[in-house]
Amino acid sequence: MRSSRREIFNTLCSVAAEIYPAEEARQIAELILEQCGGVTRNQLLVEPNVELDIPNFDTILSDIRRWRPVQYITGKATFADIDLEVSEGVLVPRPETEELVMRVAAEVSAGATILDVCTGSGCIAIALARCVKDSRVWGLDLSRECLNIARLNGERYAPDVQFVEGDALSDFSQLFDEKFDVIVSNPPYIPVSDMSLMRPNVTEYEPHMALFVPDDDPLKFYRAIACTAHQMLKAEGRLYFEIYEMLACEMCDMLRAEGYDDVVLIEDFRGKPRMICAKVSSIAR
Repeated sequence: MRSSRREIFNTLCSVAAEIYPAEEARQIAELILEQCGGVTRNQLLVEPNVELDIPNFDTILSDIRRWRPVQYITGKATFADIDLEVSEGVLVPRPETEELVMRVAAEVSAGATILDVCTGSGCIAIALARCVKDSRVWGLDLSRECLNIARLNGERYAPDVQFVEGDALSDFSQLFDEKFDVIVSNPPYIPVSDMSLMRPNVTEYEPHMALFVPDDDPLKFYRAIACTAHQMLKAEGRLYFEIYEMLACEMCDMLRAEGYDDVVLIEDFRGKPRMICAKVSSIAR
């Protein structure tokens, strides 16, 4: 479609607003204009009448109407000020996860060894490698599709990050010779029964294996990772998780039962308990 920047932007806004709230629709339009048309918000404001041609514009509009996430439409997801490659089969990074990265980066020292379990697009591992000076960072995931995307992102933004294939539910300690200052994870944590409360842009497109856990054992990933982390963390090492706010108390109880202390719940920007940090108990060692 060839038209002015403003007309294209207004069309994107109008179509997105058919199913999304107005502010979210505007953000989607801005992202598509920038990622697919190379036009920033400032350029739109300063020169709205410049002609623009976005390839496959009708397909983009159709994708929006079908709830396809804008990150899959553009193939990019902005995270910690970088544009990561994403595709269907790879979880779209969330702002809450950026907060987890910032928390970890603020609390670890330069030269830290860091392992990101369930790395997905590699967003946590790559962002920490960029934020923590002289750090050595690894990312672990079971999905080869995710690892391929993570490696592409790593090559572009943090070439020294190493991505390893492994199952978070197994004893992945055997894959590493290192002891870690930090083990961090954003594993699947949404009970299957809550799927009905979520929008189609998530449930119909994003990988269920990266999102959902059985109702009868919603902490299965956390418990497995916490158990394996015992033998992988250094004496003063820390375990960080992004968590499901409805299971915050259960997470604290589980970590203490697994031999952790200094368990701290951390709220996200919405005021919800979204992160947790713990250390291996000195008694447990």
